[in-house]
Amino acid sequence: MNLVQLSDPHLQPRVAVVEEPRLRLLENCESIHQLVTSALHSGVPLAEVVAAAVSSEALDYDPIYLGDSDWRLRVPIHHPFETTRVIVSGTGLTHLRSAANRNAMHTSGEPSAEPVSDSMRMYEWGVEGGRPAPGDIGVQPEWFYKGTGYCLRAHGEPLVVPPYANDGGEEAEVAGVYIVDPTGFPRRIGFVIGNEFSDHEMEKRNYLYLAPSKLRTCAIGPELALDEPFASLRGTVSIERGGSLVWSKEFRTGENNMSHSLANLEHHQFKYPGHRVPDTIHVHFFGADALSCGDGFQLGDGDCMTVAVPQLGRALRNPLRIDRSPEQLVRSKRV
Repeated sequence: MNLVQLSDPHLQPRVAVVEEPRLRLLENCESIHQLVTSALHSGVPLAEVVAAAVSSEALDYDPIYLGDSDWRLRVPIHHPFETTRVIVSGTGLTHLRSAANRNAMHTSGEPSAEPVSDSMRMYEWGVEGGRPAPGDIGVQPEWFYKGTGYCLRAHGEPLVVPPYANDGGEEAEVAGVYIVDPTGFPRRIGFVIGNEFSDHEMEKRNYLYLAPSKLRTCAIGPELALDEPFASLRGTVSIERGGSLVWSKEFRTGENNMSHSLANLEHHQFKYPGHRVPDTIHVHFFGADALSCGDGFQLGDGDCMTVAVPQLGRALRNPLRIDRSPEQLVRSKRV
């Protein structure tokens, strides 16, 4: 079961179930957060709550997906009352190819001439201890912060390279979507296709710049898959320029293709008390397997990035926009 969030011509939010090639609207439902909250309070499984709300009203998916309708696809998860209650984060160095790309940023390319980089060492730690036995705690992964819900963009919305950035590049990933229940226990809602979008040129200057290189907009969606297994997922990531394909690569993700188990990644995400505040939503990226920057490709203004994982619904497409306005000095003022 996949869900989408929509805005109608009067900007009234709606939720719909994907029934290809149509979207079946839910009655009296403005957000997925509303559905999840109802399920938590009633003890009824989320899928049953959704099924009970299905209406007879349906919309054609194609024109909405293509942007040819007054209806618009929204980010498939948000907090309806407080955007800052959405925490966007991620786990890096979980896939061999991402570790190899990161390693190449910070070495001369002659493995025999220098020691193993910190990036490759952390990936190897995951291979050695990232899949603990049930009940045990494994090695912690690399972790990074992207921002609050303000940084999330929907299918079709641009991802922006800001004036203070060095570049912007796609990172095709899958993200887990969670909510913390009233008792402070994390509950997984489902999975979404994601474009984590980062500044790889800034990171190349020094790996300690990883943290600010991640503070960029990112995209998820268009659909939230409630029941898709995370064992093995296959996808493609591609870039179009002027309507022509200029770069493409297949990628694999999911537990079977990662150095850490899902349970281990979730433990290290939610072991912090500050990540278990009730009614907080978490969008957590699980790492990338294919990067255009690893092939020496640099995106330009107007390029369109597409991440497709058929098991999770329709592909996520976002144009890249470069903000060429001069960087503005930000000054604080005394109270």
